[in-house]
Amino acid sequence: MKDIFTYKDYEKALKSLGIVSRFTLSDLKNNYLKLSKKYHPDMQDGNDEKFKEINEAYKLIQKYTQSYRFGVDEKDFLTQNPFAKKGGDWFYEF
Repeated sequence: MKDIFTYKDYEKALKSLGIVSRFTLSDLKNNYLKLSKKYHPDMQDGNDEKFKEINEAYKLIQKYTQSYRFGVDEKDFLTQNPFAKKGGDWFYEF
């Protein structure tokens, strides 16, 4: 895998793993495991090329998420946790 990748590479990796919007690391892992089992060369519907594509996609997304920089200020926290603004009052945003 390349050390440097583009946004197009990232988009392709997401598509390969069936991720269309926001995801958790758990979602990523579950999609990877499901698809890698389905396309593993030893399985009935196995496909070497698809299996390799899925593995490369998973590695690329993992690399991106592991190097992601998280903000620690209140604005970033509230962006990631919008329901924390008013003690769990979910009507606050409406």
